[in-house]
Amino acid sequence: MDSPPPPSSSSSSTGPSRRHVSPSSLNPSQKVHISSTTTTRTSPPRNNPLLPTPTELALLSVLPILLIFGTLFAVLSPDVNASTYDHLTQSHDQGSLAPSYFARKNNLFNVLFVKRGWGWITFSFFLFVFTHPALKTSAQRGRAAIRWAVVTMWWVFVTQWFFGPAIIDRGFRFTGGKCQVKMAEIAEADEGDVGIKDVFTAAACKGAGGRWSGGHDISGHVFLLVLGSCFLLQEVGWVVGRWVKAERYQQGQEDSIRGGVVEALGHGGKVAIAVVGLCVWMLLMTAIYFHTWFEKLTGLLVALAALYVTYILPRWVPALRSIIGLPGI
Repeated sequence: MDSPPPPSSSSSSTGPSRRHVSPSSLNPSQKVHISSTTTTRTSPPRNNPLLPTPTELALLSVLPILLIFGTLFAVLSPDVNASTYDHLTQSHDQGSLAPSYFARKNNLFNVLFVKRGWGWITFSFFLFVFTHPALKTSAQRGRAAIRWAVVTMWWVFVTQWFFGPAIIDRGFRFTGGKCQVKMAEIAEADEGDVGIKDVFTAAACKGAGGRWSGGHDISGHVFLLVLGSCFLLQEVGWVVGRWVKAERYQQGQEDSIRGGVVEALGHGGKVAIAVVGLCVWMLLMTAIYFHTWFEKLTGLLVALAALYVTYILPRWVPALRSIIGLPGI
């Protein structure tokens, strides 16, 4: 991966010729020529390991652009503005007046893909890991599995369980949210009953017939779609990119590899890229039809925090890198 450039050394400089020439045997014009060639040859600058690479930044910039575009589209579109938006369910009217099929929470893409998103992401990831020829050793596959476990643990903490209610639920209640309708019944519960208010979650509220009301609700859709798509891009992109370069070097090819990059993805890589494409599409639909801009922003930031710890931090923390490794290495 990227690392700071090594200290420059005069012994690493190369001139037009590797033959040693004594400076005393050259005339002044030749000395000037050699001096200029040796001082201008420097190592290409390397990326700061504290930051994503230029390619990573370019890909990551797509995410806020999609969210900004979707938010502006929702504000400026007459169809979206004319439809009813329920702030309790963070969705538009489920009836025939919905501005788009994707504005309904019960659309098939939301029900079959987003609601089961981590399952699709996990399936495509392990299909790639166990089928791509670049991942031959058990050590490579083991470290890839550890990175998956780290990212999955963060997904669980944020959306499912965090020593009790998930981080999303805790954040909602911390900012003043409550379960509407059923809070009166909860207040009447026995005071010695382990404080049911402190363990009430969004799922429990919905199951009891209530609705989350008030507070700040981190967009779980944005969090999942950003985390999953970037996770797959990191794992597939670095592995395939390094493998293609290695194949080019071995075959003496400068510009292409047999079958191209698409062929180099393999079956697992193609499935993973398809899942990424669907994640990006549903992220755009979420940006247009669901949640407020601040809820989408916090969902994005919470996902990027996990990605930074998993893929950027190990580049400059050797102890962490020795445990989880880096994709493609």
